[in-house]
Amino acid sequence: MLILGLNAYHGDVAAALIRDGELVAALEEERFARIKHVAGIPGAAMRACLAMAGAEPRDVDVFAVARARRAHLWPKLRFALTHRPGVKLFGQHQRTTTRTERLPDAVGAALGLSSEHVAERLHHVEHHPAHLASAFYASGFDEATCCAIDAFGDFVSTSVAAGRGSQLHVLDRTFFPHSLGLLYLAVTQFLGFKKYGDEYKVMGLAPYGQPKYVDAVSQLLTLIPGGGFELSLDCFNHWTGNVTMDWAGGEPTIPDAYTARVAELLGPPRRPDDEVTQRHKDLAASLQRVFEASVFHVLNGAHARSPHDRLCLAGGCAMNSVANGKIRQHTPFRELYIQPASGDNGTALGAALHVWHQQHGRSAGLRMEHGYWGTSYSDDQIASAIDTCGGTERFRRTAIADEAARCHRTAAHIADGRVIGWFQGRMEWGARALGNRSILADPRRADMRQIINVKIKFRETFRPFAPSILEEAIDDYFVDAVADPFMIQVYPVREEQRAAIPAVTHVDGSGRLQSVSRRTNPLYWHLIDAFRQRTGVPILLNTSFNENEPIVQQPAEALDCFLRTDMDVLVLGSHVLEKVDVPAPAA
Repeated sequence: MLILGLNAYHGDVAAALIRDGELVAALEEERFARIKHVAGIPGAAMRACLAMAGAEPRDVDVFAVARARRAHLWPKLRFALTHRPGVKLFGQHQRTTTRTERLPDAVGAALGLSSEHVAERLHHVEHHPAHLASAFYASGFDEATCCAIDAFGDFVSTSVAAGRGSQLHVLDRTFFPHSLGLLYLAVTQFLGFKKYGDEYKVMGLAPYGQPKYVDAVSQLLTLIPGGGFELSLDCFNHWTGNVTMDWAGGEPTIPDAYTARVAELLGPPRRPDDEVTQRHKDLAASLQRVFEASVFHVLNGAHARSPHDRLCLAGGCAMNSVANGKIRQHTPFRELYIQPASGDNGTALGAALHVWHQQHGRSAGLRMEHGYWGTSYSDDQIASAIDTCGGTERFRRTAIADEAARCHRTAAHIADGRVIGWFQGRMEWGARALGNRSILADPRRADMRQIINVKIKFRETFRPFAPSILEEAIDDYFVDAVADPFMIQVYPVREEQRAAIPAVTHVDGSGRLQSVSRRTNPLYWHLIDAFRQRTGVPILLNTSFNENEPIVQQPAEALDCFLRTDMDVLVLGSHVLEKVDVPAPAA
């Protein structure tokens, strides 16, 4: 049975393909459209998933879409009748429903199928059950407490479920207009970060500040005993019908969701071009503190309803890696599973897994232990891309088929202070580069973060870079950390090790680690180990292979990024490209 899961008509549209309960491919459309968080229909991602499976569009048995047009009609109608702007908002919902009803036409056009063919095989999965399914059914757990926390989807912002075997039983929901994701979004916008998905910038800014405004930020919501919460609606205008997502140009945009009342509490908002001052850093720290306390409140309430040691977490708020790293400290949960695309992109995976388990009544037994579910390219395809790219006079080209020799040469370059583009194997699923589409550098150099920002990234200096660490060495460098192959949890770096890896130690002494397993990514493991053999440090600085764009998807994009920036070396498959002004690495 072939199930194609879709996140469509939302930000971060994506596709995931399940064959007989096994994950075959998972891709985000932004990697093909080259527009961050692109919305609409994931046409290229769908076609690529099918190509990787060796399947034709007509082979798809079910199109599982993470959107249920008519879910929670009574809560929607009740809100419309009890809130003055609700009628306007209800009208907007109806227009969204009309657009969703045209989904068979759009999917059919993207795949060369009739809309009737797609409609007969279309299965709608509610947004939050898709989130929950993406975590629980990929965790490999027999039983777990499951929680999804995001902005909104199908009128729900937070849901709690008990997962057991092939079943997910929803125990509690928080409905629109109350949302922790919306809280974080609104203050992110207030701090001048207006682009869709900019919340991670505020999370990176927070350690530079002190939580001086916790009392003021706390007035934006009320925590309710048992794990509930309510927003102070006079501080937000998303519920008035005046804040709707638009993606006319492909990239989603959302108008400011906060009201003038927030300025009364927090002072004047920052404009996007304004300097980031200490006050803004303190506001970011305060928001992060309040957000963490709210998440732990929700999770403790979830544990009371479903008392397991294991937690499966999903939703956009599960991308807050700082909060994730503290869950075992502040809740009764001892094991945590978050799949690498926990945001709306992951609902494509969740919708497909949900349909499989609902139709078959048994668990597929999937355990997603790595994130390498995307496209890959042969050495012949890579060689052809190099042959046809412009600028070949700017680099030396060496083919090194022996993986050990390639790893040692690359490690030597890194140890010599060079910045490396590393393009290998299958592309990552999710927001993080996990060692297959990565820019790599020496974590021992205190100036390396500045070097990468000046040479390649051209981004805010307060944003940290992550350490990729050999799984076996986690305890030597981090405090109370667990293996995390998806780079989605932050832990304290041991105090005695911070001076050894300053480029990946954040200002507060923490690091968002990625554990690298010899079993799931042997090539990347051997590269880090080659660096360890040379330097004694089993860690590389790892950041995404891009420059203010989506992560590179194909060799031509990697070559373009290499040539238009001051990256020193590019390793594309077995091909090592060294800029002509870069000397050979030390022996």
